[in-house]
Amino acid sequence: MDANASAHAAALWVGLHLILLLVLSVLVVRQRRTHGVALGDAAIPELAQAVRAFGNATEYVPAGLVAIAVLAMAGAPPMVVHLTGLLLLAGRIGHAVGLSRHGGASALRSGGVVLTWLAYILGGVALIFYAIP
Repeated sequence: MDANASAHAAALWVGLHLILLLVLSVLVVRQRRTHGVALGDAAIPELAQAVRAFGNATEYVPAGLVAIAVLAMAGAPPMVVHLTGLLLLAGRIGHAVGLSRHGGASALRSGGVVLTWLAYILGGVALIFYAIP
C-alpha cells in the first residue's frame, strides 16, 4: 500500500474540514456583527443557530480528523481515508446547513448526523482492523 497516497488523502480531508470550520466561524462573526452581540447569542435565533452549527462541528470534526490521520499513518488504503473524510464532511455540511436554516429537526440535520456517525463507524472499525498485525 502506498502510504504516501494515504497521507495525501488525509491532507485533503483535513484541509477541507479546516475550511469548513473557518466558514462556520465567519458565519458566527457575521451574525454577531449584524446583531451587535459580543458574547453569547442574546436569544437571537439566527445567532444561536450559527453558534450551534459551529459548536457542533467543533465537537465532531476533531475526532474524525484524528481517525483520518491515524488511518493514513496505519497504512489504510487511500479509498478508506477518502470515504471516511467524505462521509464526515458531507455529514457536517448537511448538519450545519440544516441547523442554519431552522433550529428544529430537518432532513438535512438528521442526515448530517447519520453521515457523521457512519464516518465514525467506518473510521473506528477500520482503525481496529489496521491495528491488528
